Parts: sequence; structure tokens; C-alpha cells
Amino acid sequence: MKGLITIGLLVLSNTFMTFAWYGHLKFGEIKSLSKLGLFAIIFISWGIALFEYCFQVPANRIGFRGNGGPFSLVELKVLQEVITLLVFTVFSLLFFKTENFRTNHIVGFVLLILAVYFIFKK
Repeated sequence: MKGLITIGLLVLSNTFMTFAWYGHLKFGEIKSLSKLGLFAIIFISWGIALFEYCFQVPANRIGFRGNGGPFSLVELKVLQEVITLLVFTVFSLLFFKTENFRTNHIVGFVLLILAVYFIFKK
């Protein structure tokens, strides 16, 4: 159960992270946000990133084996990276219609899945 909670929190965390890091790139299409300066965009992104931390920190605490969770530190990091790429892929395909999902992306994801396999292999 702790493993599923950890993964769910990591998905939420990475969703906020992706919006904080890349969502502002769409501000130009929103009339009320299109004229914001860099510092305003940074503060908006920080505000979004706060929610990332509100999910990331508990995910790591709950999931870490040293706190009674099922994952080692390395396993947590690999999970986080794979979830980040999956969330980013969905985000980029839904919000940035100019981005394409190509064969080399699929090959890269297969290699990441293999990395997860080897990291978790006992």
C-alpha cells in the first residue's frame, strides 16, 4: 500500500513540477498573462512548485525503506525520473500540439523501463 501511495504522490508532484517548469511557455496564448515579465513568471512558477514539494516530500518519506517504506533511495530516484518523463510526455502531447512523439522517444522509454527493471532486480 505504501508503494502505491508513494507512486500516486510522485505522479501528483511531477504534474505540478511539469506545470511549474513548462506551463509558463503557454502564457503567451493567454491574454491576461501574455505581458508578464520574467520575475512575475518566476514567482508564479514558484507558487506552483510549492505544491510539487507538498507531494514530493511526503512521497519520499512514505516510500523510503529507512522510514518503513518499500523503496531504497536509488529506487525512489529511478521511479521519480520515469514518472517525470511519463508526465512530461502526456503534458507535451496535450498542451503543446507542435511536439511530436517519435520512434527515438519510444526507444528511450523502453531503455528507461529496462533501467527500472535492473534497478529493482534483486
